Amino acid sequence: MRLLHTADWHLGRAFHGEDLLSAQAAFVDFLVDLARRERVDGILIAGDVYDRALPPVDAVRLAGDALTRLSEIAPVIAISGNHDSAARLGFGAELLARAGVHVRTDPVAAGVPVVLDGALVYALPYLEPDLVRVALGVEGRGHGAVVTAAMELVRADATRRGAGVAGGPAVVVMAHAFVAGAVPSESERDLAVGGASNVPHTLLAPADYVALGHMHGPQRVGERGRYAGSPLAFSFSEATQRKSVALVSLDAGAEARTELVPVPVPRPLAVLRGTLDELLADPRLADREAAWVQATLTDPMRPADAMERLRRRFPHAVALAFDPQGDRVGTEGSYGRLRGLDDEELVRRFVADVRGQAAQDAELDLLRDALTARRVAEAVA
Repeated sequence: MRLLHTADWHLGRAFHGEDLLSAQAAFVDFLVDLARRERVDGILIAGDVYDRALPPVDAVRLAGDALTRLSEIAPVIAISGNHDSAARLGFGAELLARAGVHVRTDPVAAGVPVVLDGALVYALPYLEPDLVRVALGVEGRGHGAVVTAAMELVRADATRRGAGVAGGPAVVVMAHAFVAGAVPSESERDLAVGGASNVPHTLLAPADYVALGHMHGPQRVGERGRYAGSPLAFSFSEATQRKSVALVSLDAGAEARTELVPVPVPRPLAVLRGTLDELLADPRLADREAAWVQATLTDPMRPADAMERLRRRFPHAVALAFDPQGDRVGTEGSYGRLRGLDDEELVRRFVADVRGQAAQDAELDLLRDALTARRVAEAVA
């Protein structure tokens, strides 16, 4: 049996204000082609289909298109993540199941598997402790307590169906959670509300494969757990990640085998640092000109029109930070001898003091205009 494991689509999300829907649509095309080419027996989507509880209309259309096309190839099993609205994502779940799309959002149904040929797939949606602990009969408030309760339902049902014995079915557990030992990035939402945010990987055992969602970097946790990771980068902390989906082969009595298939990168990420002039002139940065760019400028004083000038070379620059380096002139002076200075001279000296460099002529004109406007406003008040 071959399964295709993906997660964290976050349909409707932007990247520093830039729309990603076309890139997400391209990913769906890639995923459909891969599923058809590999003739998979099931497709697992481990949560965060959408980026927010009320996704934009275009994102909903894309999700509908993706599920329709994927279900024509193999059964699809999807769970709600912490970004999804479980109630909205789960609407019409029984009708969708008849078409081969199994959307699982009910924590109490964790012990009811989707039965594939030779495997039992148990789908645990994101379990927010304060929202599900009563339904699961849990007194504790942490994530560990509710996952433990859900997995008790899984184990009881799997044992009843003959899992774990010779000739029995393989067990696959899907979950959207922060499993201890996983490496986060800056783009995941913290799960700390409602109790301790992470759970030990041992809570999800025994299973032949644990298909995880939430972490955006592809990675293995525990002996049999894996995060598929997000198909696109959502923060510059993911610049070094190689995005992928997982093809999982399950054979009776054998350890699951995983093949990572790289996802096409619509636009790479580049993290740059240096003075503005260095970044604009360095020929080694030619291959970054088509990338999303985060730049940290180290000029001693903040250059005028920095982002505009940066985008002349790097049109997809979306994030700009400043970390001034070098000696700053005039910062040791005293503010004590200020009497007798007119407003313009006072402002001029202030700019030179805090910046370490005198104001330019154009900046002085702006300062004069501001002082004039202030005097006029006081006169008519």
